[in-house]
Amino acid sequence: MAEQYFYKLTDIIQEFELKVEFLPGNKNDLKIISTEVNRPGLALTGNYPYFDQKRIQIVGKAEHTYLSELSPEERKKSIRTFMEHGPAAVVFAHGKEIIPEALEAAKEFDIPLLSTKEPTSSFMASLISSLNVHLAQRITTHGVLVEVYGEGVLLLGDSGVGKSETAVELIKRGHRLIADDAVEIKRVSSKTLVGSAPELIRHYIELRGIGIVDVRRLFGMGSVKMTEKVDMIINMEPWVEGKSYDRFGLDTEYTEIMGIKVPSITIPVKPGRNLAIVIEVAAMNNRQKKMGYNTAEEFNRKLMEKMNAPEEE
Repeated sequence: MAEQYFYKLTDIIQEFELKVEFLPGNKNDLKIISTEVNRPGLALTGNYPYFDQKRIQIVGKAEHTYLSELSPEERKKSIRTFMEHGPAAVVFAHGKEIIPEALEAAKEFDIPLLSTKEPTSSFMASLISSLNVHLAQRITTHGVLVEVYGEGVLLLGDSGVGKSETAVELIKRGHRLIADDAVEIKRVSSKTLVGSAPELIRHYIELRGIGIVDVRRLFGMGSVKMTEKVDMIINMEPWVEGKSYDRFGLDTEYTEIMGIKVPSITIPVKPGRNLAIVIEVAAMNNRQKKMGYNTAEEFNRKLMEKMNAPEEE
């Protein structure tokens, strides 16, 4: 069974600067576990077949207008039935005044009641984006994550192959460290993986023979970054004499992480190879492919045209 992640409601309140109208006494124990939010238009009319208690409910202009136009008895009944179904939290958006019956019912059923001046649509979009990050499926892998020319490059390989040393060389060349040794990867959407470092080891690198070094203090704030997308994976392995390595790059290889395929290449490591420069080129080449230009395919096309062209007399 997949692990269940949560985001504390108090942290959401702080992140979006929500005004607290009412919070139950156990406010520090309130946890949001669903990435989806809902506008309770149908629920307020009495339709509850698909009502999800785990979602945050957002009351916008349409819902507020509907409730305001009801008679006092109908409004009280509608709101009370809604709160009785136990939504995770209710947020009044667009700076709309809290309806007294809503505050009364929230206190009766211990439902968190909040408000924001943000427009409904923009607040919903920001909230969903934040929940997708904080509640995302995640794994922790042994490797190094660096940002090279705007590309998130995940370096993988056995211990001692030179991942951390290569990361230091990249940092000296102006690139940025996200995580060393342990990389926490989150699946924030159906197409995107985002990597970060566990808080305890954030901004640190372990170099054998030296020990733990603080990259942020040694190289400055510009040398580190909190998170970065995983755009490509580079597998570093010791050079094996006689092994055939890809020399053209026509076949794109992928590594699947949590159902998402990430372009990957294998770089053999041997004395004398400047791995930092090789990784820089790999990152630029990957970016170029995403922009629609594949050097290997273009070279192959020219080669085939040359081979198929009639010989000149």
